[in-house]
Amino acid sequence: MTEKVSRRIFLKVAGTSVAGVGAAVSPVGPAMAAESDAAAIRAAAGMAVLPYPKAAVGKAKAMQPNTPVPFNYPDAGSPCVAIKMGQRVAGGVGPDGDIVAYSSLCTHMGCPLMYDAKTRSFKCPCHYSMFDPEKSGQMICGQATEDLPQIQLSYDAGSDTVHAVAVTGLIYGRQANVL
Repeated sequence: MTEKVSRRIFLKVAGTSVAGVGAAVSPVGPAMAAESDAAAIRAAAGMAVLPYPKAAVGKAKAMQPNTPVPFNYPDAGSPCVAIKMGQRVAGGVGPDGDIVAYSSLCTHMGCPLMYDAKTRSFKCPCHYSMFDPEKSGQMICGQATEDLPQIQLSYDAGSDTVHAVAVTGLIYGRQANVL
């Protein structure tokens, strides 16, 4: 008499058998394998994630409220703008917590953004997207579907210097911010 085995039962038995043989033949125990995997992940992460450079943006006291200060970060091919908003904002640094910075490339198609002091927003002349620097570069309207990448800043009170230290978000046209 022949017994029929369903596909589900066959796959369960076959999978369990292969896993059991693999575990029995493996020279490394489960604890050692977990430690080895963790070490491999840390090593790979160190190789894949490059550190951001620290770059001076300017002196906080020299910055005028609502006036853009252009700079490049994290390299010469990445135009950015720092702005002293004149009031404390999310992610702001400086003595008043009001200095923020963003990539000045539109997230839609990479057009150069212009800062409009009247509306206190970044505007794209190509496809009319708008971004709000007081709300972490949030997209207001237009073709863009992502917020502006924010440049993370630090402030050294001793020298009154604002530094760019990292980027939150992906700069337009890149697979990684640090090349």
